[in-house]
Amino acid sequence: MHPARSNRAYRNVARLLRPLLYAIQRRDWRGQEHLPTDSGFIAAGNHITNLDPVTFAHYLYDSGVAPKIMAKSSLFSVPVLGWVLRVTGQIPVFRGTSEAGRSLEAAEVALADGECVAVFPEGTLTRDPDLWPMLAKTGVARLALDTRVPVVPIAQWGAQDLLARYGKVFKPIPPKRVTVVAGPAVDLSDLYDRPRDAAVLREATARIMAAITAQLAEIRGEEPPTEAFDMRKSKA
Repeated sequence: MHPARSNRAYRNVARLLRPLLYAIQRRDWRGQEHLPTDSGFIAAGNHITNLDPVTFAHYLYDSGVAPKIMAKSSLFSVPVLGWVLRVTGQIPVFRGTSEAGRSLEAAEVALADGECVAVFPEGTLTRDPDLWPMLAKTGVARLALDTRVPVVPIAQWGAQDLLARYGKVFKPIPPKRVTVVAGPAVDLSDLYDRPRDAAVLREATARIMAAITAQLAEIRGEEPPTEAFDMRKSKA
């Protein structure tokens, strides 16, 4: 079965990739009941390896959702990969350019049309030495507050055993256990009518990342750090 909102190209890509992913993963997928079926929504996840978008999309697709993933614009220029991203309707993120606002505009249109927009709020692979979510950017908060759609926190763990963070060697044998868990939508309703200042954006971002981190802690059976890793401090 394919999600109703997947186009022909999306379905063809899925037909090629899903058998491979089934072969290399031992899937532990939970929380699909938290994925909205009557509106657009934001799927927000942690980011530990470059394989995350694939396992993240696999979870959502097999749960009946064809996500529009927000991915850095440079990937759309990569041969084959760029074509796949374009024909399946993924959303390029133009970082640090005058076109940066186009990414949020495209995401808002997709959400208004009832689509799922998938976001990794950290913006890049976590720099936390133990792979916990780090301090995130506020783009996801702005998108959530402007559209008022549900934000579903999704934690994943195990893809790093297939491809390590910054790794170049893919390790599909033996198959690896990949756990993906969606939780209840994050409550941001009290922030909707407040000014979009830095404090409100930080608060919304913190709530989203706290929900993702709590789910990841449950998956790992470990206590997360009391304070999220901050790249700005690490560069100081």
